[in-house]
Amino acid sequence: ADLAPWLVANDVSVVSTVPTLVLMWPPSALDAVRLLILGGEACPPEIGERFATAEREVWNTYGPTEATVVACGARLQPGEPVRIGLPLEGWDLAVVDDQEQPVPQGETGQLVIGGVGLARYLDPEKDAATYAPMPSLGWERAYRSGDRVVLDEDGLLFAGRADDQVKIGGRRIELGEVDNALLALPGVEAAAAAVRRSEAGNSVLVGYVVADAGFDAKASRSLLRERLPAASVPRIALVDTIPVRTSGKVDRDALPWPLESTTTTALDGTAALVADAWTRILGSAVGGPGDDFFEAGGSSLTAAQLVARLRETHPEVTVADVYEAPTVGALAARLDTLTTPAVVQAREVRPVPRRSALAQLLLLLPLRALGGLVWIAWLLVGVQVLAVGTGATWWPEPGWPAAACAVLVLLPPVRALLAAGLVRLLLRPLTPGTHPRGGRVHRRLWAAERVVEELRVGSLAGVGALSLFARLLGAKVGEGVDLHAMPSLTGLLTLGRGSTVEPETDLSGHWVDGDRLVVGPVRVRAEARVGVRSTLGPGVVVGRGAEVGAGSTVLADVPDDVYVSGAPSARVGEARGPAERHTAPRRRGWPTAYALTGAALSAVPVVAVGLTAVAVVGAAWTVGGRPDGLVAALTQLALLLPLVAVLSLTVLAGLVWAVVRLASRGVVAGVHPIHGRAAWSAWTVLRVLDSAREWLFPLYSSSLTPAWLRALGADVGRDVEASTVLLLPTLTSVGDGAFLADDTMLGMYELGGGWLRVEQVKVGRRAFVGNSGMAAPGRKVPARGLVAVLSAAPRRTKAKKGSSWLGSPPTKLRRVVGDVDEGRTYEPGRRLRVARGALELCRVLAVVASAALGLTAAAALLLVADTAGWWTAALVAGPVLLVVGLVAA
Repeated sequence: ADLAPWLVANDVSVVSTVPTLVLMWPPSALDAVRLLILGGEACPPEIGERFATAEREVWNTYGPTEATVVACGARLQPGEPVRIGLPLEGWDLAVVDDQEQPVPQGETGQLVIGGVGLARYLDPEKDAATYAPMPSLGWERAYRSGDRVVLDEDGLLFAGRADDQVKIGGRRIELGEVDNALLALPGVEAAAAAVRRSEAGNSVLVGYVVADAGFDAKASRSLLRERLPAASVPRIALVDTIPVRTSGKVDRDALPWPLESTTTTALDGTAALVADAWTRILGSAVGGPGDDFFEAGGSSLTAAQLVARLRETHPEVTVADVYEAPTVGALAARLDTLTTPAVVQAREVRPVPRRSALAQLLLLLPLRALGGLVWIAWLLVGVQVLAVGTGATWWPEPGWPAAACAVLVLLPPVRALLAAGLVRLLLRPLTPGTHPRGGRVHRRLWAAERVVEELRVGSLAGVGALSLFARLLGAKVGEGVDLHAMPSLTGLLTLGRGSTVEPETDLSGHWVDGDRLVVGPVRVRAEARVGVRSTLGPGVVVGRGAEVGAGSTVLADVPDDVYVSGAPSARVGEARGPAERHTAPRRRGWPTAYALTGAALSAVPVVAVGLTAVAVVGAAWTVGGRPDGLVAALTQLALLLPLVAVLSLTVLAGLVWAVVRLASRGVVAGVHPIHGRAAWSAWTVLRVLDSAREWLFPLYSSSLTPAWLRALGADVGRDVEASTVLLLPTLTSVGDGAFLADDTMLGMYELGGGWLRVEQVKVGRRAFVGNSGMAAPGRKVPARGLVAVLSAAPRRTKAKKGSSWLGSPPTKLRRVVGDVDEGRTYEPGRRLRVARGALELCRVLAVVASAALGLTAAAALLLVADTAGWWTAALVAGPVLLVVGLVAA
């Protein structure tokens, strides 16, 4: 539902999605859409009636996964039947009878798919069984879909499954299996399952039963949940008889629909509004205010549809409201407490002027020249060391004074001072407010961000250094501030005395809204706390002593001493305050220690590559003799590049491992002063592992990741899948078969009052943590539990086995864990594991390619320095990096 205004605001003209999602949108959301492509599930006739117009084409597509998703398609027209169409180029379609002979026009048979569009299984035996030949058609490979269709020259018509198998919500369900489960219920005399379609176009699985007087529908549904996969649990409907055909088989088409109303209490007002939307979506009438949406067959998808309808009168309602108040009466009461905001009118979004894009292209040259200066500085230092160390006279030796100046430029504080000066020069003056996207203010702000990137100021991520950098940019930073995120470049940031900002918080103070750039000050008052991965919008004020929960998006001012959380943030209660009531002691030497540690850690990759290159090249010179010139030396290095790249990666992994293992000795669960060894140790471990996700990417998101995490000290079980996870190894436990998706964060420290808190974090057996999911110190992801994308783990007292959680603060989702083919998930076969390992081995090629591009840039600059001098090399460094970047792209 939230996509509808986005489609309008961005003037989207082509949409490809599933019918269920389209039915969530009002017709006005597609006013600008000229082409609507549907697939993935059966298309209800309502879509053609509502959305197909003379100005808009609506296409229904069909195709199973075994035929690489889409094999045919048909254009929908109002008043015409919904067809799945004719074959697309690359596919062949045929309709055959039970003897696999083609049927005549107008007859019904099984759809068979052939052609080059067919997929293949890695397992030869499974491939041969799935795509067996069909001699009657002369096809060597044919996929028998199991779908019944009517052969029509205007386009095939879908007529259901040939084997009582249906598909609901992307899952295939055997009706016979559901029939048997219904018949096994206490008190049931006869039963049959069928799929029906609600007014909103949703497929509804209904279990029709003939039962005795003692039948308990609620208890029976609980039994079905225990015996059937979640997707196969039907809604139960009591009937007098089960209709049968003359053949004696159940006539599923004759089962009653819609179901008769069983209303026991009259509903009015908001409750009647909720009941009406409920009936349209689920296809069953509401019995009373105590009826539960999910007990009646609701799901996360239909909850979203319910919210879409309710937002026509109550724009602030969310899916979380349905989960927290699932009964008709409770949801109606909650809706009555919501305020109705002013209606936001859609406006025309103007495209970015071409001159703005041209200006950005022209600015890239001087901006890349800044990055080129950093390259030149590293080359000056490296060549001077090599010239003295090897005694070779053909190096373009710059001399010790030039090398000393280069070392000065490479120091993070110097680069920070240079970046701050250039940023303030670019952004002076910067007026808060709304500016045109692509205008002068936007271009200046874009250039300022590029300056910070080119000068690698991100390596400043040390506690004391970031506060200093913020002051250099013009921000107002009070005493005792703990800033662990990059400050706003606008200079409009205010951090009050004793306030805390945790890592990965967005303090930029600007964003793009359509064709407008919004710039505003960001103020965090004294002793306020902002949690990890939060965003503070332009113009936001976080009040004195207030707290912003992790992962929150704050769009409005936060009152004093209030705790807010969520996206957008909402009041949760009173601020909890830091882990300790009194303020931690501050010691002068620790900010410097943090800054020096950050600088040292940022140099680790350079040390790894330098040591490896010197060792390999030195060995080559010892065996084959010293080259007689710069060109010969560079040629030799190019030949040795694959070996240098792989060994450098290995040495880098070893250095990271050593730093983490040594620093982890000081990591202790509990609350510690930030200016102390335990806090410094935890910060050091997370800082180096955060960077290692980029430095050592071949080790992450691979079958090697669990072993790597174990080597770092984490307790990681068998068959764990882990991507780019960030954690404190010695305080993290991950159970067998757990899944940690991209950018998950386990046990990131909490800050407040000068204290740093770290605790044990546990991820249970076969638990799932979605992309950018978070588990705060002391939290637990329960066994077989789920933490959704951009969501937080619950407190340990609420972390029950199999529970699912969405958002921050986490809201419990209703989800039943179903059975899966473990050969495709937790226990893949050896053949699949070997194939995966071979594919992941190819990542080394990316490392070698990156190294080759770097060597190309360095060699070009060295050759220029050798022939025309270092000043000329500095002048051409920017263009050289631009060319190398274009090649890499």
